[in-house]
Amino acid sequence: MNTIAFAPGQSLSPDLSPSGREEADSFPLPLAGEGLSERAAKQTRHAPEGQSAPGSPTETPVISSVASTQEPPARGAKGGGQKNSALAESLDIPPTHQKSALVGRHIVVTRPAGQATHLAEALLERGAHPVLFPVLAIEEIADTAPLLDAAICLDQYDWAVFVSPNAVDRALAVVLAHRRWPDGVRVATVGHSSEQALARHGIVNVIAPQERFDSEALLELPPFADMTGQGVIIFRGDGGRDLFGDTLKARGAEVDYVVCYRRAKPALDAAPLLKLWSEGHLDALIVTSSEGLRNLYEMVGKLGQSWLKKTPTFVPHARIAEQARALGLTQVILTGPADAGLLAGLIEHFS
Repeated sequence: MNTIAFAPGQSLSPDLSPSGREEADSFPLPLAGEGLSERAAKQTRHAPEGQSAPGSPTETPVISSVASTQEPPARGAKGGGQKNSALAESLDIPPTHQKSALVGRHIVVTRPAGQATHLAEALLERGAHPVLFPVLAIEEIADTAPLLDAAICLDQYDWAVFVSPNAVDRALAVVLAHRRWPDGVRVATVGHSSEQALARHGIVNVIAPQERFDSEALLELPPFADMTGQGVIIFRGDGGRDLFGDTLKARGAEVDYVVCYRRAKPALDAAPLLKLWSEGHLDALIVTSSEGLRNLYEMVGKLGQSWLKKTPTFVPHARIAEQARALGLTQVILTGPADAGLLAGLIEHFS
């Protein structure tokens, strides 16, 4: 039960600058096992002989040696029965996990660095090998003045809306450093992860959808039916969707946006993914962002694109599925929302 990840200190693109992506030595990529269970960390092996050593000029993955010594289930193969059980025993996987359909499968998790821990641990618990390959980098904004202004003027709004956990953490790090959250400002967000992030900052009684986790679902909630005369401030990343704000304006609200983080395409070498694909060991990908999917498509190059188009790709939203099909992916599996939905979809597909 090993994690394949990409280590910090790797050489990223040489043209990085403070005005572009973060410098290589500050890029927050996780080590295999970092933030995961102690047991998972102990079971992580470094790259096999012949791959770059840490600190070399090329990207340095931390790769399980299992791929070169054990034959995982064939890519796309169904069934967890005796084959998975035998593999589980050979990998010293506990009996309670041996019946999992995910045993021995290499599953790429493309969430930003530091945000894949929960899902990776869940995959590890089911005997899979998570491959952490972040396709979005979350970066600081250069100018925090708008956030400071928002902290000062927060009382004038009726609603504050946070579009993601990143928005929660980046915005509140500034706002709560200068003031307490005003009692008269109601808070809304689009999903459980953002609710949990808000709770960590002491903000509860949050309005959020409970089934679908997107702007459309939030707009269907009764509090947003008539927004006449209400002020709304939306905390988001650069280039975010305008659907929620535009709809509230059409319903009578006055809406302001505050950008509190940047999204960028990481400068990662996709060679480890290509190696897994070429060896028949890359079984599935999890993609949770349309922008991330576009980045992934570019990052793997033409050779990777040919494999990507044939690899089961699990997505939690119809909008991402539509983007995937537009790029030519032929095995797109739309799952339920959040980690639970993704895991259920994976298990159902491979069972």
